[in-house]
Amino acid sequence: MNRQLLLTVIALALSSTAQVESATLPENLVAEGIPAVSDPVRASAARYLDFRAAAFLGWHPSQRAMLISTRFGDVPQLHWVAQPMGARKQLTFSSEPIRAGAIRPHTGDSIVFSQDAGGGEFFQLYRYDFAGGRTTLLTDGRSRNSGAKWSRSGRWLGFTSTQRNGKDNDLFVINPDDPQSARKVLEVKGGGWQIEDWSWDDRQILVSEHVSINEVWLYRLDVATGSLTPLFVSRERPAAYGSAVFDRDPRFLYWTTDAASEFQQLFRVEVATLKATPLTKALLGDVEEIELSPDSKRIAVVVNERGNGRLRVLSSSSGRVLLEPRLPEGVIGGMRWHENGGELGFTLSSARSANDAYSLDSRTGQLTRWTESETGGLDASRFVEPELVRVKSFDGLEISGFLYRPDPKRFPGKRPVILNIHGGPESQSRPIFEGRLNYLMDELGAALLLPNVRGSSGFGKTFLTLDNGFKREDSVKDIGAFLDWIERDDRLDSQRVAVMGGSYGGFMVLASMARYNDRLKCGVDIVGISSFLSFLKNTQDYRRDLRRVEYGDERDPKMAEFLERISPLTQVARMRKPMFVVQGKNDPRVPLSEAEQMVKALKDQGGKVWYLMAKDEGHGFAKKKNADFQFLAMLEFFKSNL
Repeated sequence: MNRQLLLTVIALALSSTAQVESATLPENLVAEGIPAVSDPVRASAARYLDFRAAAFLGWHPSQRAMLISTRFGDVPQLHWVAQPMGARKQLTFSSEPIRAGAIRPHTGDSIVFSQDAGGGEFFQLYRYDFAGGRTTLLTDGRSRNSGAKWSRSGRWLGFTSTQRNGKDNDLFVINPDDPQSARKVLEVKGGGWQIEDWSWDDRQILVSEHVSINEVWLYRLDVATGSLTPLFVSRERPAAYGSAVFDRDPRFLYWTTDAASEFQQLFRVEVATLKATPLTKALLGDVEEIELSPDSKRIAVVVNERGNGRLRVLSSSSGRVLLEPRLPEGVIGGMRWHENGGELGFTLSSARSANDAYSLDSRTGQLTRWTESETGGLDASRFVEPELVRVKSFDGLEISGFLYRPDPKRFPGKRPVILNIHGGPESQSRPIFEGRLNYLMDELGAALLLPNVRGSSGFGKTFLTLDNGFKREDSVKDIGAFLDWIERDDRLDSQRVAVMGGSYGGFMVLASMARYNDRLKCGVDIVGISSFLSFLKNTQDYRRDLRRVEYGDERDPKMAEFLERISPLTQVARMRKPMFVVQGKNDPRVPLSEAEQMVKALKDQGGKVWYLMAKDEGHGFAKKKNADFQFLAMLEFFKSNL
């Protein structure tokens, strides 16, 4: 689960069983065992529930204006910003969240966006027309359609779809002006195929095939004939390719890969010979995003340096650094050049600033802030900045995390600790805006520790594999190393430690509660895996093979025995501390059954368990009223048990 989704997911609220059945509970939530939220908690947390965020989605091709996603009601919608710090004009008014959208190149007369229903992730594509504000469905309304990307001319749109069999991600091309024009240009096997880029003449598409986080293959697809040309010599030496784009000159393209090092590096590639020239060899860390300027002379890169995102603008031919702006510490993403070629837009998040839209003038180096998201009246500049902590694990491996400490003047003495474990597992805790979780430090006086256990991204390709297959329990042992470190810090209370996390982080919560039951006070499991065998059986078909590569193939008897042994459901007898389980009914990744069987097992042995299920959510709570309820209830859970 990505971090931004997890921040939305970590949110709860409210009341006794009698009250839960009243109007205080959003109608699509089902709550079991959740006691009443006190008026003081409700009042003190109110401002922390009103944070907003804005994500930059793209530029108008001829105007200096941008498309963003932000929330003014219950869910994020598309908005238009005509000038820096200008009013955010809402374009879409749906009851379901919209986080992705792209403006048509050159004309700018329409937007294509994706949206699902109830969190089920069966995304449909829609065209929004600026003239009249009409929205038109482009896909079949049933299958999963994703990765929409405009061709350079703006005439065509490429996307992937599971409409053939519900499993394989075939590639389609459509003229968005005619919803009936969609045609399949490539039939594939597997759910890991996606479109990377269109050639400048609209005749070719760069396509990637994701087998695992460590194995990604690139191809050139001829749009007219459907022929596929590999961009590799053989498959004997797997590598991961992160991003790939065509140069305006058809003889060249650019890609990022870890084929020659531990980290994703940027290369300029001769198409005919596949000779790859490194452009970022001197940079340490993954090049996690690239964006080529309209004239192909400059390329913007974001490098992940110990969790912080560093933006640089390079010469696309030599890799020489042309601009290295000084930006706030944090994370950068979603870069897009304006078609005028001089201005780069992106989203920036830091510990003291929510996601907001910015632009950089590549000629002057001037940074412009376009949105300033509301923080519920709180002074975000006073929020806690994290410190990077490094820990040696059981086998000597160095692992790290970010620690947010409460103000020692307001909260003297040893402080309780909440470990917030990221999902993925191939993800990374980073120093971004923690939103409502700032309440834990500022009002409860708890410390928040975000560990990056083995298997996390951002630390090299070898580190990524250290929890694969039969090594799964080693990542759980890393949590033990963080618990040991907490014991050695005289400002932290090792007798009051809780764990929380979503998706794979939810599994880590359950596994930690089993292994370290005597060292933990309680746990919050959000859409977590309780049994690998039932998870692999019931997760959506398009995901199953990708997850088998990470967790292990349960069709192998030895692996099946191992997965059953390490699953939290098998070890439930060791879990004797209070648990809070949160689940979305429509979750396609970690199905509802994973939560239901865990809750039943905990109850059957007399355990104290709170359970919250949303009928209109999927892999995490995206609707504000649901997320607010979740957060307030979590506060009561921590107050009662930590």
